[in-house]
Amino acid sequence: MVTSKFYIDGGWVEPISADVAEIISPASARSIGRVSLGSAADVERAVVAADRAFASWSQTQPEERRAVLERIVGIYARRGAEIADAMTAEMGAPVTLARGAQSGAGYGHLRDFVRAMDEIHWERPLFAGEDENRIVLEPKGVAALITPWNWPMNQIALKVGAALAAGCTMVLKPSELAPLSAALFAEVIDEACVPAGVFNLVHGTGPVVGEALARDPRISVISLTGSTRAGIAVTKLGADTVKRVGLELGGKGANIIFADADPEKAAAETAQAMFRNSGQSCNAPSRMLVERPVYDRAVAAATEVARSLVVGDPTREATHLGPVISAAQFDRIQSLIQQGIAEGARLVTGGPGRPEGLAEGYYVKPTVFADATNRMTIAREEIFGPVLTIIPFDTEEEAVAIANDSVYGLAAYLWTSDRERGRRLSRRLRSGMVRLNGTDLPYGSPFGGFGQSGIGREGGVWGIEEFLEVKAISGWPELEPAG
Repeated sequence: MVTSKFYIDGGWVEPISADVAEIISPASARSIGRVSLGSAADVERAVVAADRAFASWSQTQPEERRAVLERIVGIYARRGAEIADAMTAEMGAPVTLARGAQSGAGYGHLRDFVRAMDEIHWERPLFAGEDENRIVLEPKGVAALITPWNWPMNQIALKVGAALAAGCTMVLKPSELAPLSAALFAEVIDEACVPAGVFNLVHGTGPVVGEALARDPRISVISLTGSTRAGIAVTKLGADTVKRVGLELGGKGANIIFADADPEKAAAETAQAMFRNSGQSCNAPSRMLVERPVYDRAVAAATEVARSLVVGDPTREATHLGPVISAAQFDRIQSLIQQGIAEGARLVTGGPGRPEGLAEGYYVKPTVFADATNRMTIAREEIFGPVLTIIPFDTEEEAVAIANDSVYGLAAYLWTSDRERGRRLSRRLRSGMVRLNGTDLPYGSPFGGFGQSGIGREGGVWGIEEFLEVKAISGWPELEPAG
């Protein structure tokens, strides 16, 4: 598998840089191909194409852009299985997860942007009932889209779909750890006949390609999903040219289970959500807070789930958990597991080392810690691996205090049969999303968080608005007709 070219100005081009990196399969820790790594010169070529295309693409009508999105949706649906197989190879997603949620998320978001375009008032009166003053929504400009490896199509679709809908042109820099699916997505764009220069793809690293994009004065908006460190870096770089910066960063999701809920059901579903994608999800419910009367029952249920999971070859349909992305991530998770033990959390199942029979690849045991406190490292840092931390609480006030005691605020989960408590606590939790009693948020919901979980929202109308400017025009009816 060789991803040697970039997609720039409507076609595949050879990189100016000769740098390449091996694509390492996390399942085997062996190379499965190579990817070209772009340079500042490659970024320059892509930005020039996007900047030139903006003049015409920004003036298209919403109906025209919707038609382009509809073509992309149709082609993506046809090639979804192929894209899913690429994600299994490059980032180790089990084949059932890749063909379901991983590939399906890209399709779902793209399709929803078609719907969301009809909900946006692209042009409207400032005040209802008068037409003297107008509000017009216009595309922000050239966008830099920087996406991660853990949900490749989810994040590419959220950014590309929104930018296209808004009328922006763009340069996409996917993670160099997951370049194969991104290249296939560029093929979808090409087949959909998206005008030249509207979408451009340059592979490369954050310190080279990402920083060149963040510094470029022709880039008007940066949308990044990644680590807090990367978010801080692009924000500082973009500040020199006053770019709009949207960030979707980390999380340390609190999942609160009250005694009036079904504790076994709540704990089991929490564990399944936590371990999905090998724990590599920013919105994973990684802190389980359980009311003390049902604490032991919840710990037992979560432990049973962890011990039942099949960890192994992601190409096998029986596999529940594949590997984590890289050797560096594997080592970090192992270190945090050891730290949890050292700080006094009770290791219920899992722990250090690879699962039995898996000597190669970056596989981690599904791990459950109980009797933790919220001051422990495993309760504060985003581990980004299959590690669940369980903390007891006694009162509602204590549960809210623990949940909100975090630098993050992306997703919170709440289990209770008390309707008023559910509504009351949903308002008190400092989190961009709250999921009650195992429900999920539909496509079109705003995805994003408080605090160090990021800035801005993705998905649906909110996602498109991140790429729009608001223009106020007065004296609208007074304009004389031309000619």
